[in-house]
Amino acid sequence: MLACMTLHIQSKNDASIYEGFPERYKNTEIDLLGLMSTLWKSKRIIISTVLIFSLIGFFISALLTPKWTSRAEITPAENAQWSQLQKTLSTLHVLDVKPSLDKGEVFNLFLKKFNSESLREEFLTSSPLVAGKLMASNPDAEELRRGIVLLSDKIKAVNNTSVKSADAVPYQSWTLSFTAPVAGEARDILNSYINYISALVVKETLDYLREEVDLKKDTERESLALERERMNTLHDTKLKRLNYSLEVANAAGIKRPVYSNGQSVQDDPDYSIALGADGIAEKLKIEQSITDVTRLNADFRYREHRLAELDKLDIKDITFMPFKYQLSPSLPTKKEGPGRVLLIILAALCGGILASAVVLVRHTLQQRHH
Repeated sequence: MLACMTLHIQSKNDASIYEGFPERYKNTEIDLLGLMSTLWKSKRIIISTVLIFSLIGFFISALLTPKWTSRAEITPAENAQWSQLQKTLSTLHVLDVKPSLDKGEVFNLFLKKFNSESLREEFLTSSPLVAGKLMASNPDAEELRRGIVLLSDKIKAVNNTSVKSADAVPYQSWTLSFTAPVAGEARDILNSYINYISALVVKETLDYLREEVDLKKDTERESLALERERMNTLHDTKLKRLNYSLEVANAAGIKRPVYSNGQSVQDDPDYSIALGADGIAEKLKIEQSITDVTRLNADFRYREHRLAELDKLDIKDITFMPFKYQLSPSLPTKKEGPGRVLLIILAALCGGILASAVVLVRHTLQQRHH
């Protein structure tokens, strides 16, 4: 029985065991040596394609506009930047003018204007550094407008402090940048735009202080006029009361002050007769001689003096920085974007891959045809 079983056992190397397999499963292995041989035979085509693509990459890199970005880092102003403005604010505080103005508000105003699209376009339109280059090609109004908008998009302000870490950072800082085809132009335009916005902020701040002074003067002048009217009314009332008191004292027969001769008289709270007729008459004479009721009021005279000083106050045009530079507009030293060598290498790789694919596809089609 063992002999019978061995008769049915075939050798593993017997090729007859694969005779029943479908034809599609026989040639599924990749012949790497064959592929390399095919590519080697077409090496001239592949090398030529790589060279052509490398030249294309070289010309593309030469035609691409270079990008140079100038950057500046700023933080809120400190006392050194506000030295002249601080003197003006001190003078205003002495005269009881208290404007709502601090370094943080002015810094935020600068950032707000720096990010204004209309101010960017206004600056670029009027800047000789930009307008001269844009007008060199004689563009029409639409092309000029498009060029201005594209340039304005290259002016950026980025907050260096993330929202999550805002409380942990002791100060806030912003990075201002501008990208241009020439390194020197990038720095000059960024510096000019920062100065342009700074001048607007300084002007608006000084105008605000002048408006506060004018408002204080108008308010104080109206307040003094009302106070003078109130004091005149009180003086007229006092004269009438003295006249009535004099009549009452004469009717009561009290000529001298009641406390000088030992008399005991219950004084009238409305019409006092304690001074006696002679004393009341003298007091009435003195009160009638007063032509300016404010002459004996020290507080009123001080307020008038303060108003006179406000009228003489002239807030002159001063210069101050709305921020402090941590990094002045820099001269770019490194061009942005892919380098020329990298672009040529990528083009050569693309050419090599494309040429190899074409060679292999052509070889496969030829095999199927045969």
